[in-house]
Amino acid sequence: MTRPVVAGLDGSSESLAAADWAAREALRRELPLRLVHAWEGLPDDDTDADLPEIRAPQYHARRILRGALERLNEHYPQLYIAAEQIRRQPGPALLAEAENAELLVIGSRGMSGVGGFMSGSVAMATVAHADRPVVLVRAGETTADEHLPDDSGTALARTPYRDVAVAVDSGGPCDDVLDFAFRAAELRQAPLRAVHAWHVPLTGAIPGVEERTRIREEAEHELTELLEPWRAKYPDVVVRENLHEGRAAHVLVRAAGGAGLLVVGHRRRRAAVGSHTGPVAHALIHHVNRPVVLVPHD
Repeated sequence: MTRPVVAGLDGSSESLAAADWAAREALRRELPLRLVHAWEGLPDDDTDADLPEIRAPQYHARRILRGALERLNEHYPQLYIAAEQIRRQPGPALLAEAENAELLVIGSRGMSGVGGFMSGSVAMATVAHADRPVVLVRAGETTADEHLPDDSGTALARTPYRDVAVAVDSGGPCDDVLDFAFRAAELRQAPLRAVHAWHVPLTGAIPGVEERTRIREEAEHELTELLEPWRAKYPDVVVRENLHEGRAAHVLVRAAGGAGLLVVGHRRRRAAVGSHTGPVAHALIHHVNRPVVLVPHD
């Protein structure tokens, strides 16, 4: 079964940028795009929809979806796009959509919170519980932002793609994360920047130069060994290994600069409640201004 790329809409500038990004990704993957707008105020068939207090918000809700659909059809005529309004709370609606999606794309406000359709706890719970990759996109993200600048310093759709950065944790499960990142780089014909954070374990003694060198060399070896089978699977992807000393959250926020896309794994929550995504994913959601892909793992 072909899984679509799904974008959640609420009319905010963040969600509209997310829908545009989702359309471009659907074209890259040769997949259909599905737009969804969830609102519990949609009436049942037998509800009297002529009441003014019902008609106005209905009209606004339908205009959000219709306007986005018309704009995307105009900009991406070669893309198959479906759209649906869902009579359900946004959180459960998006989680249900993610189950059958190749990836779910939603808008993000970064430091001011993941907002609009995906505000507050709804946003974080969706990211924490989704079984498929979730992409967070900031307002204003455009086609040109995915590309490197030309000689004049202007980024254009015809210049090469910026590289894809992926957070690599050699001590945890990362197959799904690396597969997504290598595939994203392959689709863009872009380099893959594999970022790994290493640090000296906290002990009572201050480590000497030899000890620090040994720890770094071990980290380099582990990263190279971890990437080797993926290099073989994706031979056309140029891989650049980046090792930085420090805690992962701080390292990745800095390392994401200049990338067109950042891919990071996060542990999927199995509990029915809660929205914690872990410190690394949390820092990236709030501090990185590029599209961030959160790939779930157990």
